[in-house]
Order: sequence, then C-alpha cells, then structure tokens
Amino acid sequence: MAPPPHRHLLLLLLPLLLLAAAVTLTGADDLVAELQSLRARSPSGVIHLTDTSVTRFVSAPSPRRPYSVLVFFDASSLHSKPDLHLPQLRSEFALLSASFLAHNPSSGDLFFADIEFAESQHSFHQFGVNSLPHVRLVRPEHDRLAGSEQMDQSHFARLADSMSEFVESRTGLEVGPIVRPPLLSHNQIILLVILFLISIPFMIKRIMEGETLLHDRRVWMAGALFVYFFSVSGGMYGIIRHTPMFLTDRSDPNKLVFFYQGSGMQLGAEGFAVGFLYTLVGLMIAAVTHLVVKVESLQTQRFAMLVVMVIGWWAVRKVIYLDNWKTGYSIHTFWPSSWR
Repeated sequence: MAPPPHRHLLLLLLPLLLLAAAVTLTGADDLVAELQSLRARSPSGVIHLTDTSVTRFVSAPSPRRPYSVLVFFDASSLHSKPDLHLPQLRSEFALLSASFLAHNPSSGDLFFADIEFAESQHSFHQFGVNSLPHVRLVRPEHDRLAGSEQMDQSHFARLADSMSEFVESRTGLEVGPIVRPPLLSHNQIILLVILFLISIPFMIKRIMEGETLLHDRRVWMAGALFVYFFSVSGGMYGIIRHTPMFLTDRSDPNKLVFFYQGSGMQLGAEGFAVGFLYTLVGLMIAAVTHLVVKVESLQTQRFAMLVVMVIGWWAVRKVIYLDNWKTGYSIHTFWPSSWR
C-alpha cells in the first residue's frame, strides 16, 4: 500500500526545517561571536552602539538573539548638568560591565552597551526614552525595544552595587563583587614607600626638636575652624546625599540656581553660605574675647565692639531671612509680661 500523500510532504519539509534551524542557530552564533569581539576591544567591556548596530544586535528577532543586552542611554550635552550625574553613572555602569566580565570572561548570555543621543536619536525613539538617566534590559523574549524592561531609579542609589542587584534579579546571571580600581597604582605605592623611608630620619629630627606641623598651634586652629565650618555648612550631608552645588534654571538654561526654595532639598552652595555666616560670627566672638580685650585704647575697643555688633546683627538677620524664605519658619519676639 502506498504511503499517504501528507507523509511525502512531511518528508520533503523535514530537511527544509532542519536547514532553517541550522541557519538560525548559525546566525545567532555569529551575532554572539561578533558581540564578544566588540566587547574584547573595549577596556570595560561596554559596547558602543549606533542606530545601525542596534538594528543588527538588539532589534534582531528573538530566535536570532539568544542573549540579553543591558543598554545605558547617554547624552554628552547633558554631562554638565550636576543633578543628572550622567558621568558618574556612566563610570559605574562601566565598573558593572568590567566586574561581570571579570567573573564571566567567556559569557555570551549578557552584554553591556551604551547609546549616545547625538548620534542615535532614532534608537532613543524606538526605546521610548524621553528622560535621563535611563537604563534598559533587552532580554531574548522581548520582541519590541519599547517593551524592554527599564531599570528603576532606585537602582541608581548605590550605583554599581544596586545595578548589579537589578541584573542578577532579572537575568538570573551572577555579576559577582564589583571590582573597583585601587586608588593608587602599584608603581605609585612603591614610590610613596620609598619617599616615606627616605623621610624617616628627617621626621625623627623634627619631632625631637618640636618643629613639626603638629606642634604649630596655627595648624590646630585652622583645623578647628575647618571642622566647625564643615559641620555647620552641612558638608557631610552633601557627601552622603550627593547634593549638587547648584542647579540649572529650567526657565533659563544659562542661569544657575544656588538657593532652592523648599525644605525638601538643600543645595551645597546654600549650605556653605549659611556655614560662612555662622563661622563669621564665631570668629568675631573669638576676636573680641582674645584680641580686643588686649587693646589699650578704650576708643578702639568701643569702635571694634560696634563693628562686631553691626556685622553680627547683619549675619544673624541674614540666616533668619534665608531660613524663613526656604522653610516658611519665622522667629517671633516675646516680651516679658511685666514690660507690657
């Protein structure tokens, strides 16, 4: 008995299906090999993409793209805006890529890439990116670039470490500890050790004679003033919160904003301004108690006290005004009931 006609059709289609699968697998392998080659040319492993390479490597159909791509969107024209922190985030993204590559040197499952707005505006439009900073993860199951997963702003909080948590939770791949470059190179450390060893005899001689900086009271006074100014100006707050020194006025990009009205945010410039006023009053009080009292002329003492009182009144009034302007809090005068 002759076999059914559909069996002949299946026998004819089977080689074609196998050939198509082989071609697809070969094409995917070629893409991975090409991406690995591009990654090897980058010091941090971040591949720079343009509109053309996005179409080839990221917009490729899912069967031909068996890998994920983490894309950092950058704009050189916005690097001067301190509130965006783009240069710092781009550097941390490079550390993330280098750390993943250090722990997964031959991986073809995840690649790191960046796109620049000036040369790839079409890709920005395809992804639907309209604000920065912005990072997208394109997984193999994503058929549309706009449907890829956006990294939440909270994953920028701890820079490369929080980015690493996002990658591991979404891809199932282990990034490993973030490998940060040392502050000093090997040659610099050797040079410093040699200089330290050479200076030991001179240091011992200066210590024995009491002529070091630690024996100079002016150094201690300058250090005390720095600690006081750093404390009252909110310097540590600025370091912890990465507070910008100033902002760009949204209505006029050529204008800078040094004082931000509202209690929810403090700029570095306004903290330093208030810290300067506090330090100024403190220095004047120190001058009165340590210098003016030693002046023999009574008229000079009175004049100095008058100047100190005027400057002190102006500084305190300025602090009260800035506090009221920023937070709405005002100081009220209360007179004793017997004075009424």
